[in-house]
Amino acid sequence: MTGPGYLAVDLGGSGLRVAVGVPGRGPSARRETREPVRTGTRGVDPAHLIAQLLPLARALTAEAGVDGLGTAVVGAAGFAALGDALRAELPGALAGELGVRSVALAADAVTAYVGALGARPGVVLAAGTGFVAVGTDLRGWRRADGWGHLLGDCGSGAWIGRAGLEAALRAHDGRDGGSAPLLECAEEQFGPVRGLPGLLYPRTDRPAVLASFAPRVAACAGHDPVAAGILRAAARHMAESAAAVCPAAGEPEVACTGGLFAMGDPLLVPLREELTRRLPHARRVPAEGDPLHGAVRIATDLAAGRLALPRDPALLCVVRDPG
Repeated sequence: MTGPGYLAVDLGGSGLRVAVGVPGRGPSARRETREPVRTGTRGVDPAHLIAQLLPLARALTAEAGVDGLGTAVVGAAGFAALGDALRAELPGALAGELGVRSVALAADAVTAYVGALGARPGVVLAAGTGFVAVGTDLRGWRRADGWGHLLGDCGSGAWIGRAGLEAALRAHDGRDGGSAPLLECAEEQFGPVRGLPGLLYPRTDRPAVLASFAPRVAACAGHDPVAAGILRAAARHMAESAAAVCPAAGEPEVACTGGLFAMGDPLLVPLREELTRRLPHARRVPAEGDPLHGAVRIATDLAAGRLALPRDPALLCVVRDPG
């Protein structure tokens, strides 16, 4: 057996990704689930999270040969706006059940940032079904967008998919701004577009359904000016958010992380142009890792007593001796 280890958790909309390891040696064991953790009016349901997490943590601790867990880091989607229940209940549960002595709770935007850039000043654009930009000068955090598909997430997969379906419906109606190629794609994927309202509006997973159409928009962008314009607008929205949170002084770094950027050049080329125009003082770099990697980095630094990231009750809070 080795000495006390860490528990790193990435809690997203589709389930958990969990890693256990020893500081300085990297993760020794990883596992993920595909069962979403329940959410309610107080955000993530702590009881449901704990019920899923504890068996995973115990199994991974044994698999890694770790002699107990001293540190835990949980990065959670929705933590910034709806993290009260997690803050109130999770540290004590981890201490009581696993003997954890230091707990860091973070928004998934923060773990995405740390996974991509570590503890360096800059801005990270995290884009998938949703979108958020987070930046820091290492004195404080700034966050732009991340308001969900009804109020924001501008430039996200859900935003691109919705814009593409709107263009398809415009073509169906004969209105200006319509796209016949996107109409054809929409009917291939969803059936007759007259049925779209009934398909979308009652569903609780609307963002994911909308985002599922975003790759079709990217596929049409090479030959359809309407689709290309949607992606240029998405790039513009993302760059606006990046400019809102990027440190104004020095030479900050800019990284992109998340599945949306797998679209490739149809999105990345206009995004590079927009970032160059809006942030000429920033340097674009590739993301070093993902949100779970960020949680591992935070856990390692927290265990060593060298966590240099700024604290923020809504974005990154540390609880010591929570029992």
